[in-house]
Amino acid sequence: MGIFALEHGKAAYMADHVIYGILLALLLLTLSTAWTHVPGLEMIALPLMGLISWSLIEYLLHRFVLHGFQPFKGWHAAHHTRPQALIFTPTIISLTLIVMLIFLPAMAVAGAWRAGALTVGIMAGYLAYSITHHAIHHWHAKNNWWRRRKLWHALHHQQAEPSGYYGVTTAFWDQLFSKDRRRPRTAVPAHGHEPPCLRSNGFRKLRRRLH
Repeated sequence: MGIFALEHGKAAYMADHVIYGILLALLLLTLSTAWTHVPGLEMIALPLMGLISWSLIEYLLHRFVLHGFQPFKGWHAAHHTRPQALIFTPTIISLTLIVMLIFLPAMAVAGAWRAGALTVGIMAGYLAYSITHHAIHHWHAKNNWWRRRKLWHALHHQQAEPSGYYGVTTAFWDQLFSKDRRRPRTAVPAHGHEPPCLRSNGFRKLRRRLH
């Protein structure tokens, strides 16, 4: 599979998480020397701002790009068709986008140190999203938070033309922009069309508690 392919082997898929983890560690180590260049409060606030910003970026990208515009809509449809396939944005593309759309504009406005601090938060959010999305589709849910995230995402996948449940790491933006989705719908899809993670008795009980 080519470096720009959307579907990869397990090694490349897991390497994406490892690469981001290493880059985050290196960036944090580099930023630890920035206290003499930037006020300490800013060096704490900017990564937090980046992390919160990522959750909104995640929602907007999923709702308006991956389900709105070609060719992204077509590429993302492959994930909906085969939700357990190892399909993801190649590392080189996601990193390039973060550098071009986040780091460089922020550096032009606020300087390299502040841009680096903001980028750390964005990258941490992206890594959290990537791991969470993988866990939703491949890991067993062992606590209520994971079960809720898994159920929320499964309700997104159950729709032929998704119209909600776009958040993966959080439901906050769905709840803010779609008031009729403050709680997951509890209707069960027709037999044979239900996503695997909605078929267990555990999720049926969870739906009843959320209703």
